[in-house]
Amino acid sequence: MHPIERKKLVSRHNPVLRQPEKMAPLSVGNGEMAYTVDVTGMQSYPDEYVFPLGTQSHWSWHSTGGRNVHTLEQLRLEPFDTHGRDVGYPTNAAGQEEAFHWLRQNPHRVQLGVFGLNLRSPDGDRIGLDELQDIEQILDLWHGIITSRFCAGGEVVQVVTACHPASDQIGIRIESPLISEGRLSIIIRFPAPHPQARGWGSSIGLNWEDSDLHGSICRSATRQGAQIERSMDEDTYHVRLAWTAGDLVEERPHTFRIIPDPSLSRFEFAVSVSPHEPQACEEFDATIDASRRHWAGFWQRGGALELADSRDPRATELERRIVLSQFLTALHSAGSLPPQETGLMYNSWFGKFHLEMHWWHAAHFAQWGRIDLLRKSMDWYSRILPKARALAASQGYEGARWPKMVGPEGDQSPSNVGALLIWQQPHPIDLAELCYQAEPTHRTLERYRDIVMESARFMASYAVWEQEGGRFVLGPPVIPAQENHRGDGTMNPTFELEYWFHGLGIALEWRRRLGFPPEPQWEHVRAKLSKPHAFNGVYEAHELISDTFEKANIDHPSMLGACGILPGKLVDRETMLRTLYRVRDDWKWETSWGWDFPMAAMTAARLGEPGLAVDMLMMEQVKNSYLVNGHNYQRDNLLCYLPGNGGLLSAVALMAAGWIGCPDSHAPGFPGNGTWNVRHEGLVRRL
Repeated sequence: MHPIERKKLVSRHNPVLRQPEKMAPLSVGNGEMAYTVDVTGMQSYPDEYVFPLGTQSHWSWHSTGGRNVHTLEQLRLEPFDTHGRDVGYPTNAAGQEEAFHWLRQNPHRVQLGVFGLNLRSPDGDRIGLDELQDIEQILDLWHGIITSRFCAGGEVVQVVTACHPASDQIGIRIESPLISEGRLSIIIRFPAPHPQARGWGSSIGLNWEDSDLHGSICRSATRQGAQIERSMDEDTYHVRLAWTAGDLVEERPHTFRIIPDPSLSRFEFAVSVSPHEPQACEEFDATIDASRRHWAGFWQRGGALELADSRDPRATELERRIVLSQFLTALHSAGSLPPQETGLMYNSWFGKFHLEMHWWHAAHFAQWGRIDLLRKSMDWYSRILPKARALAASQGYEGARWPKMVGPEGDQSPSNVGALLIWQQPHPIDLAELCYQAEPTHRTLERYRDIVMESARFMASYAVWEQEGGRFVLGPPVIPAQENHRGDGTMNPTFELEYWFHGLGIALEWRRRLGFPPEPQWEHVRAKLSKPHAFNGVYEAHELISDTFEKANIDHPSMLGACGILPGKLVDRETMLRTLYRVRDDWKWETSWGWDFPMAAMTAARLGEPGLAVDMLMMEQVKNSYLVNGHNYQRDNLLCYLPGNGGLLSAVALMAAGWIGCPDSHAPGFPGNGTWNVRHEGLVRRL
């Protein structure tokens, strides 16, 4: 079989926009920084887009009023009876609303600035978005470069936009007669950090009010560059600007204009952001060349999958989603921190990241042969390990308990749900094992040893021995991945039981590889762990469920993950198959989330139902829709959802490359009836 023509495969899915896609703008980035643009190739009309046009980086965080206005230690914890002892959790805001909500919102990720074009008519009026004509904007995926062409005020404008792969720098080249006519300038605006809000996340828009909440001081300016210092309470960052030739004018607080020299027909502009004083900006050509090399190298290494010549009418759309999801997750989910659900696009949940989603964001990098992109965020667990240990100890447990909703420092956020979740606990073990599979060396074992051992130590400590049943149980209190269940009324969630068994098994194997002595308690917990409980022939979310399936069929069908995401060693295959059929037929899919569809597809694949796997993966539901830019839409205040993209890539890799112990057939998760022509290379089998 001939190798896949990767450039041809990737390039046929380049997004091409011929009108403003206000819910689906394009971005450039490098995993640590992203810059999202409108159809001008810059952020010229940010207030007219539904989707925020963000400039964000992993280092850019701010705390309203200062960094220690409130602390977790001052919160009154809600006690939960835990098999005869009280364990406190930060789940109740009553009587402590100010501290509770401040801690949820802080630190929050910062919008670093809005960098756009100001276009004027011959009469001097600003040209609006709806007045642009002959729009053509192309994202060249192979090189990571956006080229935007349009007509404004009777003249053609072309803008080329790229992000430097090794620094937080954007490079832009603008060509237009409007420059020499004095009708094109660069507008730089800095929004204020958002004031406190009590909703699920910070406001989706930009805060142009509250100018006294921040500072924007130009420290130096020449005809070819400037440096602006930004300040917000105790936090500062620096913006270095470079351009071909022209003048910088401060129009009003937090708003600057660069007026190009009228002798020019081409204008190059660069912006570099940093928590410290940044180095001089790279030349535009150097940024373009670096972007070309970086993204071509990305596509040429690791896995590839092609569905051309398939007779199933869904194949072209699935291939598009696969290609775009690779680009988007490399841009947004491959940084030094676990990403927020919306990546580096805009803030959801105040910009904090959710550790139960880390697997969905990043596990696929291992399956697609790009393990280096997973490793980048894995080291963060080692950095916050002392806080995870302290959290476990404060609740009377051993080892390290990983928080759910966190910022870069690893402090848990109070929540009536998140504090009681546990399915993020085995994630670092499974992800570390993926790293070991890719590089089975002693160095890998040493790099993640403490993460694996301390995670397992907590897991074994968390399980409680039930004398009457002669078994170990999980909870109460616990909230399962299907979050609409009460913490004090939940025990032995199906998915979490399988994940405990899976994670402890890997940890025990790591002890053997490292030459450590056995851990009899871990082995005992694993051997005597409760089995998932079935009701009326199907698995439910957990053992104490009191509602019938028809009343509990909302949110995540997490029980499917026990044999889909995971190998399903504790579950009965026939029972799980009946569960899959029941979920397919009766689940309220409109209440689900983007990663639920690939999770169901993985379950179907492992259970020998490849046709159903494709059906689940391509189900026509709003939350399983992928916009023209490739983002997985959920709702109007959650316009992108990277766990959906990552889940899609994990599912497709499993369906194409298979899993350890799968049937010996090509692409075992796809139908073998001739409707699918699946070509793949460089993919790695899942556990």
